[in-house]
Amino acid sequence: MTPLAELLADRIRRFGPIPFADYMRECLYHPAHGYYSKAEFKRFADYYTSADVHPIFARLLARQFAGMWEALHRPTEFMLVEGGAGVGRFASQVLDFCEAKLQAFYQALRYVAVERSAARREQARVHSKRHAAAGHFASSAEVPAYIVAGCLFSNELVDALPVHRIVIDGGTLKEILIAFRDGRFVEEPAPVSTCAISEYFAAQGIALLDGQHAEAGLEACDWISEIGRRLERGYVLTIDYGHPASDLFDEHHMRGTLLAYQNHRASEDFYSAPGEQDLTAHVNFTALELWGKRAGLETAGFTSQTAFLLALGQGNEFADLYDEGQTEAERTKARLQLKTLIHPEGMGERFQVLIQRKGVAPSQLTGLAGI
Repeated sequence: MTPLAELLADRIRRFGPIPFADYMRECLYHPAHGYYSKAEFKRFADYYTSADVHPIFARLLARQFAGMWEALHRPTEFMLVEGGAGVGRFASQVLDFCEAKLQAFYQALRYVAVERSAARREQARVHSKRHAAAGHFASSAEVPAYIVAGCLFSNELVDALPVHRIVIDGGTLKEILIAFRDGRFVEEPAPVSTCAISEYFAAQGIALLDGQHAEAGLEACDWISEIGRRLERGYVLTIDYGHPASDLFDEHHMRGTLLAYQNHRASEDFYSAPGEQDLTAHVNFTALELWGKRAGLETAGFTSQTAFLLALGQGNEFADLYDEGQTEAERTKARLQLKTLIHPEGMGERFQVLIQRKGVAPSQLTGLAGI
């Protein structure tokens, strides 16, 4: 039993079974024992993100952020808010590149790295200390209450937002609750804990098959709704792995999409080590679009990471890939790392890109060219 498992077991013994969303929230975000409260090296032992592969990912995104600033008619201040910023690696790469290559945009840029973990927020401040001193960087535990003009960006954040798990049992929608018996966590089907679960599936016209398991991403819906309310003018750029609802809830996903990740291996053993392994569910992009629309966000485009990065890099033939003074061996390594990001069998087709806009006229963003 991990320390968090002991706490969860005690809570269930005292108050009864809990929704899976509550279990997942504690496993990932408990301030002392949650997975994302652990040191950064723990994450690298289990998985890595596009931002970890090569700075080209941040550099190409920086060019897209600059394009958004242009589409907003170059406001004096452009607030770039990154959700789930971790230790600020992506933030520092974007800021360094903008300072060197996009000076006019850099002068307007105010980067806010949002991260729940206090330890990781402190690491982010260290990474971007120079930019913070110049007034271009800040870290925060919360998304700013008001974004006058800018962009809310996230990479592999939404897949880690807690989900409710449900199952169709005899034609009835039931929620999977977590109980604790005989020294272990067990699943118990029960009536849904909130009518929002039924509304989630009904609003998207989703008809599940008998015996099918699925996830209801209510927290993702709340998240995009709140972003829409806080953004006055600008964009929301979401990169994550997932599907539209028509694919996510079809007959090929009878077990749902929830997975546990540990040591770069995926499993459905969600209860073996609470707080010591990552838990993720595929993102429902249809829900993000629908609940975003309710909050004033229009869809600007939806594409694969492959198409998005290729569109951003082709303008200068991926010249941003290389650093000055690199050897040919280093340049070859950089090209291989780029292939990891864009190759369909690597990260390129696994990750999707959704861009939403609010208060800005439709315009062709470079990363969406050709869709």
